Amino acid sequence: MKKCETCDPSGIGENRVVIGKNHGQIPYATRILGVFLIYLPILTLPFVMISAYISYFHLKLMGAENIKTLKDFLPDRASFRYKLSNQIVMRPGYRLSPTQSRLFWVLNCTWYCPFSVGLFEWHAYLVKLVENWWCPFFHGRKEGHYQEGAIDRSFWHIFPEDVVKLDPEDRDNPIWNEDVKGVPEH
Repeated sequence: MKKCETCDPSGIGENRVVIGKNHGQIPYATRILGVFLIYLPILTLPFVMISAYISYFHLKLMGAENIKTLKDFLPDRASFRYKLSNQIVMRPGYRLSPTQSRLFWVLNCTWYCPFSVGLFEWHAYLVKLVENWWCPFFHGRKEGHYQEGAIDRSFWHIFPEDVVKLDPEDRDNPIWNEDVKGVPEH
């Protein structure tokens, strides 16, 4: 069955998470805790940034070129629909709710969220590059999830005496061997 036959025209298919339909039935105190938890990961951002840059510099020290940078994963500032002057706000759920502040939404939706998503995507991309470099061995998620981190050849492919040791599917995988065309069947 072709992909277009298994999903709706948006390409999202049946993998959509249901949250909006349930939100109104969640107790108010639970929702407040949930809001608190969405901002708690801000504490992890410096550690993720450090980890991403360590991976980035590791790859550079190994000789990598053309590595995407964090900037490649962040949206262009001009692409944001709302600015402070036209930012929409919500009806407050309580008197001191930040949802009635334009500044809250600008900081949240044009800084925190896109930066967080971009940083985690960049970090995941770098980790895929590292794994494709050091571990060009097939497993069930390589083809669907590691193609974004495709490299010219892996560490195992640069030494002729080691290439012959690889299983043919590992040796001939285009994700980590640019000399191969197509994706092998597994």
